[in-house]
Amino acid sequence: MRRRSLAVLAAVPLLFAAACGSGGGETAASSSPAGASSSPAGAGVTALKVTGAPNAKPTVAFPAKVVETSSYQVLTPGTVGAPAKDGSSVVANFTVFTWDGKENKLAGSTYDDGGPQVVTLDAQVPEILRKGFTETKGGGRFLSVVAKDALPAEQQAQAPPGQSQVFVVDVVGVPESKAAQGTATDPGVKGVKVENPGGEAAPKLTTKTKEKAPKDLVVKTVIKGTGAEVKSGQSILVQYAGKIWGSDVEFDSSWARGGAPIMFQIGTGKVIPGWDKGLVGVPLGSRVLLSIPPDLGYGKAGSGDKIKGTDTLVFLVDVLAAY
Repeated sequence: MRRRSLAVLAAVPLLFAAACGSGGGETAASSSPAGASSSPAGAGVTALKVTGAPNAKPTVAFPAKVVETSSYQVLTPGTVGAPAKDGSSVVANFTVFTWDGKENKLAGSTYDDGGPQVVTLDAQVPEILRKGFTETKGGGRFLSVVAKDALPAEQQAQAPPGQSQVFVVDVVGVPESKAAQGTATDPGVKGVKVENPGGEAAPKLTTKTKEKAPKDLVVKTVIKGTGAEVKSGQSILVQYAGKIWGSDVEFDSSWARGGAPIMFQIGTGKVIPGWDKGLVGVPLGSRVLLSIPPDLGYGKAGSGDKIKGTDTLVFLVDVLAAY
C-alpha cells in the first residue's frame, strides 16, 4: 500500500544511479546505509534559488556549475509543534531534482503522488537530510544538496561526478503517537479476536476460525478516538496488521516492519476499496477492525503468493493523524 516516494529519502544510491542512467542502481541500493556529510548551509544551497510558497510544489533555478559537496539550509523554520528528532517519524512533502533542473525520475514529487509521506529519521536517511528535518518545524521548508559525499565510503569512488541531487522538503508535522490510545472493546465479530496490550505496543489480531466470513464489509470500532473524522481526499497516518480470514496468515503489518506508521491518501482509489469505504468518517485516534470481502479487496486476481481471489481480508487499523 506504499507509494513509490515513501522510501526515496533512504535511497540516495539509487538516485545517483537513476540520474546517470547506470544499470547498477540495484547493486548500489543493497549496500550499507548512506553516509553523512556534516556540512552546514554553504555554497551548495546558496547557489540555488527556490521559488513557491511552503506546502506547495516548488521550482528551483540552478547555476551551471554542479556543487559536489552536501549542504542544507532552512528556508522557512515553521511554527507548528517541535522539530523531529533523530529516530522519530516526520510527515513531509518533498521534491527531488537533478542538477539539470528536472525532477529525479525515481523520486519525483509527493505533490504529484497523492500527498505527504511519513519518513523515519534513521540511519538509512543521509545525515545531511536528517539535520534539515531536526531544525524545521511543521509548516517550514528546507533545501538540501545531497552530493556523492553522502554515499557510503565504498560507493563514493564509484559515483560519477556531476550527479548531485537537490531536495526541497516541506515539513507538515511530527506524529504525536505510534498507536491508538485508550481502552479496547471487543469488536463483536465471531471468529476474530483482538488482544490490546495498551500503550504503543502492537495489538494481537487472531483470525483462525471455522466461522464463515461475512459477505459484506464490516467496520467495527475497537478503540474510539476523540479527534476529527477522516475526510475523503485526506492523507492519513496509520498503523495496521492484515490477516486472512480463517487461516490466521499475516500478509502485511506495519508493526511487524518495526512499528513505523505509513501514510496514504484515503477515499480516492489509492488503496483497496474496503479501506476507502471503511476508514472515511473514522475519528482520529481510533483503532478499527475491517473485514473486507474479496470484491472490496484485491478482487478475483488476489495479490502476491498469500492472498487468493476468494480470501476475505481482516485488518486492524490505528488511524493516528490526517493531513
